[in-house]
Amino acid sequence: MSELHHVVLVPGFFGFLNLGELTYFSRVCEQLQLRLEQLGVRAEVRAVGTLPTASLRSRAATLAEAVRQFAPGDGPLHFVGHSSGGLDIRLLVTPSVSLPTDVDVAALGARTRSVVTVATPHYGTPLASLATGVLGQKLLQVLSLVTLWGLRAGKRPLRGAVRLGQWLVRLDDLVGLGGRVFEQLYEQVLADFDDERSESLERFLGHVRGDQALLPQITPDSLDLFNSSAEDRSGTQYGCVVTRAKPPQVFGSLRVGLDPMAQLTHSLYQALYRLTSAMPPGRLGPLSDAQVEALVSGYGKVPAPSANDGMVPTRSQIWGEIIHVARADHLDVMGYYGDPEGGASHVDWLVTRSGFDRTRFRALWGAVARYIAQAG
Repeated sequence: MSELHHVVLVPGFFGFLNLGELTYFSRVCEQLQLRLEQLGVRAEVRAVGTLPTASLRSRAATLAEAVRQFAPGDGPLHFVGHSSGGLDIRLLVTPSVSLPTDVDVAALGARTRSVVTVATPHYGTPLASLATGVLGQKLLQVLSLVTLWGLRAGKRPLRGAVRLGQWLVRLDDLVGLGGRVFEQLYEQVLADFDDERSESLERFLGHVRGDQALLPQITPDSLDLFNSSAEDRSGTQYGCVVTRAKPPQVFGSLRVGLDPMAQLTHSLYQALYRLTSAMPPGRLGPLSDAQVEALVSGYGKVPAPSANDGMVPTRSQIWGEIIHVARADHLDVMGYYGDPEGGASHVDWLVTRSGFDRTRFRALWGAVARYIAQAG
């Protein structure tokens, strides 16, 4: 291919482009760029930022504006979305979609050759149903604080969560905390950064605190409505990467070692997996023969509705052609898997003992590159 192809990477829920040294698409850009070059595709791979917890419509509009800025003209577009980022893309390229932006969205859709979704909740996730309301808002505030504290702690993004957790458990009732308590915690953590980084982080947190419309929109019930109106675009190829992590085992915590952070994140994973297992089978879409064949080839059988990657049910991730089947958790596929040779910044955020490693990471993004090349 002689023409320049623009490959756009779109983050998911709570997504960001960069927060200090923390990058959402950890090693994905360079790996995908390399694989496309090896396939003879002249491409520019670019990750874009979106609104972290805003509505799908707002996020899709922000995506459209980002694409207009860095990929003007009429060159072919390829979108790759992780988690809810895949829903942003589907909405953006839906024929006749109406978005709050002055961008010519129809022109962007007409340029789109392929859409690849990675661990995307096309039929929703039970976690979103549990996280709505007042409790969900408090959990988002805590998640924001943990992210900030992790950036302050440095090399290990979640290590600061231990101290933060010790601080929070001294408070009588997390759900009943007043907004001023969280504001004081924000101020203390932000004070440790320089002015430029504090301003950037405060903007990110402001988006999280000000607009949390995404959570109720990715429940199984809401996605049932979304799928009835978000049509696939004719002439655009749709492919997906599906993920499945190991179900928690009775003595699983004993196998992760003595590292306190590994124990903490594995315990978190056990809770998340069980909550995500409650996917209503009636909300899942039908499987084609080709999709069944891909699942059986990758997993040995078609996963049950309860199977998931710790955040999204595996069967909920299927939309279009299954281009890769991974034994991985929700964060592994973005490069956050354990790798002793990957350097200090290469951290396994969620210890699930999925077995995902550098070889599987390269195989996954190699499959995505081949799909993009074929579509182009």
